[in-house]
Amino acid sequence: MRNLLLGYDIGSSSVKATILDADTGKVVAAEGLPKVEMPINAPQKDWAEQDPEMWWEYIVACTKAIVSKADLKSGELKAIGISYQMHGLVLVDKEQQVLRPAIIWCDSRAVGIGNQAFEKLGASYCLPHLLNSPGNFTASKLRWVKENEPQIYEKIHKFMLPGDYIAMRLSGEILTSETGLSEGIFWDYKRSAISKELLEAYDIDTALIPNTVASFSVQSKVSPEVASLLGINAGVPICYRAGDQPNNALSLNVLQEGELATTAGTSGTVYGVSKKPIYDPKSRVNTFIHVNHQQSNPSYGVLLCVNGTGILNSWVRRILGSEQLTYPKMNQLASEVGIGADGLAFIPFGNGVERIMENKPVGASLQNLNLLKHDHKHILRATQEGIVAALTYGFDIMKDMGLNLNTVKAGHANMFLSPLFREAFVNMNQVALELYDTDGSQGAARGAGIGLGYYGSQADAFVGLEKITSLEPDQSLTEAYQGVYATWLTALEKVK
Repeated sequence: MRNLLLGYDIGSSSVKATILDADTGKVVAAEGLPKVEMPINAPQKDWAEQDPEMWWEYIVACTKAIVSKADLKSGELKAIGISYQMHGLVLVDKEQQVLRPAIIWCDSRAVGIGNQAFEKLGASYCLPHLLNSPGNFTASKLRWVKENEPQIYEKIHKFMLPGDYIAMRLSGEILTSETGLSEGIFWDYKRSAISKELLEAYDIDTALIPNTVASFSVQSKVSPEVASLLGINAGVPICYRAGDQPNNALSLNVLQEGELATTAGTSGTVYGVSKKPIYDPKSRVNTFIHVNHQQSNPSYGVLLCVNGTGILNSWVRRILGSEQLTYPKMNQLASEVGIGADGLAFIPFGNGVERIMENKPVGASLQNLNLLKHDHKHILRATQEGIVAALTYGFDIMKDMGLNLNTVKAGHANMFLSPLFREAFVNMNQVALELYDTDGSQGAARGAGIGLGYYGSQADAFVGLEKITSLEPDQSLTEAYQGVYATWLTALEKVK
């Protein structure tokens, strides 16, 4: 009999599910839905919402597909892990019915509320205790609902992060994690407890907070009704949950101080591990509890996030060619223009306010556009270089915090499939890049095995993790890409 692990990754673009062989680390079956990006609704300017029921429908469809592909037998599935888009807010009543659409990570409506809380609580409390400004995170979004939708707030039984919601649908139990509470800026790091000061500032009742479980642990079990729906055994334990960026780090075996992981999906991120609870005084990058954190052996994740990454690339695709213009074709056309796109600079900040811009509405824009010189190829190249430049801007902030940025690991997916993007990333940032054959759903499956206690050590969970290639900076290209970054910085100053 096989020993199999199931991992879910609930993103804002798609839902992915993977069945992994726990003993070999090899993928048995995988599915991602929908085949085009999931819709993000924007009822008002700077809002971003999704229906949690949509996530669940794709979870069900993905699970049925991989159960069939894997020819799953009774008793083979040992544990389930869940990765999810961070910072979202899901609200349910006592019957576990969703009260309003989820307010997701790139929604900017609560920026002012977070800024007011930072002023009220003061930097002397927020930075050493919360390691962040309350900003536009989950706690501020919950306060927004209290202020603007009191009739809904009164009905709230519990609030959850997106992954907590999926775990609830699977098991019927409402739980969260300390890692999740930290990403929502509910966590007091000095006291290792929920921040009473923040709750008081926002007038949030502690009864709305779910009970917590460790990220790696037997947390709950699949209910009989859901098991019948999905085609799996009842009682399969849910043994892991984590936000997508801590989970991406896990999927790449980035668990020790000094290690770095990066992604370039809808948003672009760099995630570094530190044993110390460090913070940026301006909260342009953010510190959370990492998945392997223990009080006796602390571990923190420092997250740089650029909202406008893959979403900008997909927008450009729709504008320039839609379905007729594939991503490989876009990469080819972009490479036909020289480094720097003849001075064209793309500022990619058009997917909500950006933390590295201190939550100011910079927006997305093309700078230095010359109508007699620039064409679609220049735009395609400037798109990729502009995204890398935004990540480089964040890299500089992380360096100032004392993080060692020498080697970065990434999954061979999304924008890292582009040779041009990889070249720009390595040379503009002066880092080595290692690409692995993995994704968030595989990481969630490995996390489930760790949480179940299946592996003798965490290191054993990464059997079968294959490095595809490594890239080093090319000194013949470095100067040119540094020039691209300088041009981009000048353009940024104009729009700021």
